[in-house]
Amino acid sequence: MNDEQRKIIISKVSEYRQNESGEYQQVPISPVNRWITYAMLIPAVVVLILIGIFFFAAFLALLAVAVAVVGTRFWWLRRKYERATQQHDDSKTQTDDGQTTVIEDAQIIEETEVHRAKSRK
Repeated sequence: MNDEQRKIIISKVSEYRQNESGEYQQVPISPVNRWITYAMLIPAVVVLILIGIFFFAAFLALLAVAVAVVGTRFWWLRRKYERATQQHDDSKTQTDDGQTTVIEDAQIIEETEVHRAKSRK
């Protein structure tokens, strides 16, 4: 290949031509080619927009499910906490003279002392 053929290939690939003065100028594109390019790009852009809408909707659906799960978990924990505090409040009783008596879990202390006394003998 000689140099002239290489210049032609390079100028077609880069879409720039060198004129007689040594300056590079862009090769003019015909209006038909430009409209064909736009006609091919419009369906591609529409498909990409529809795919983007689909994935955005899927993301929003997953986000809504995650919010519902976390909200249900907080509701469940709050409900358990309210039941526990209500049961704690119910364990307090009032006597005839108006004093509040708190009923707590009883511990058997004598049994441990008996086992200690038996083990010492």
